[in-house]
Amino acid sequence: MIRFNPFMYCTVGRREELERGMAGKDPLLYQRMLDEIAEYVSFADNIGYAGWGHPEHHLQIEGCEASNDPTLMGMWLGMHSKRLKVITCGFVSTVHNPIRTAEAVTTMDNMLKGRFSFGLVRGYQSRWVENLKIRDDIGPVGPWNKNTEEDNANREYFAEYVELVVKALTNDTFKHQGSYWTVPQKGLVNPHPHSVYTELGQGVSDAMEIQEIGIAPRPFQNPHPQIYGGFSASMRTAKFWAKYRGKPIVMASDLDFLKTLWDTYRKEAEEKYNYTPTPGDEAAWGGLMICAKTDNEAEQLAHDMKWFWEKWAVPFGQPFPEMLFGSPDTLNKRIEQASKAVDINEMFLIIPQGLHNRDEVLTSLELFGEKVIPNFS
Repeated sequence: MIRFNPFMYCTVGRREELERGMAGKDPLLYQRMLDEIAEYVSFADNIGYAGWGHPEHHLQIEGCEASNDPTLMGMWLGMHSKRLKVITCGFVSTVHNPIRTAEAVTTMDNMLKGRFSFGLVRGYQSRWVENLKIRDDIGPVGPWNKNTEEDNANREYFAEYVELVVKALTNDTFKHQGSYWTVPQKGLVNPHPHSVYTELGQGVSDAMEIQEIGIAPRPFQNPHPQIYGGFSASMRTAKFWAKYRGKPIVMASDLDFLKTLWDTYRKEAEEKYNYTPTPGDEAAWGGLMICAKTDNEAEQLAHDMKWFWEKWAVPFGQPFPEMLFGSPDTLNKRIEQASKAVDINEMFLIIPQGLHNRDEVLTSLELFGEKVIPNFS
């Protein structure tokens, strides 16, 4: 069985509206986007999609990824669905305190009663990461600084960030001493006596020394919601996520690469962390998706989506992913082909939300939902 999750970029306008410039500043376009997203999510919820994903990006005056605060958009999705999972993918480590991230995750998980999953990512868009980052010494990463000291520092910081988020989610109280975070601060003493801390809680001594802290409440899901590694493309990343049973989202079209990554994850999990992943839990697969009655119609509809990727994603160092453009028969065959190469139990489908009008998006979702999803249920 494969769970199918549409994924959107929170694009506010059609191509011609984006090309006029500064589309992200237009409240009317933003209101239309919210209204369309609500309709798409409700429709997907009813027709059988498993989840709905979205990223975190800020300062999006051009309107390409006007996703802003991840929990606010996540709650918008949750408000307009009853069954599918909200997949916030993900919290950008360079701009978030890990304790606040864990609080946001557990709050969302409880508010949505377990209909929540999340990703943790390193941050690659310099304009907003540099302006919103919480440490001067850790910045964004991308092709321009790959394998440099900056890249290595970001990766080291990210590893500790993930460790601390997971520690907060899985312990009643905890402490942490690392290269970047000391929690609680050394020598921290509450400035006044407070019997509630000692009588009703944990982690505070009679002398009001704050020895450990904890977040509240516990996650609704046990031990916590599924963690994803957003749009991963390396063996090093696969090995990293095996430690936390996290699930990399891989959009590559090279099936041999998928085999190597799946095998690498499984080997790391078994040899280093002493567990065998359920087949398909090694990673999720996916790509850009437009489903139409014919391949030719799908290719025609894909024109603006290809333009968007070339114009927006490629300059960030993101090559074209798997392109699932075609009729239901074509998409069924491609997914079946990939499923024979590697175990797949979850797919992410980047849809042309914003770029296409309502009828085009809904028709694609409906056709895929009726003619593709049942074949992998």
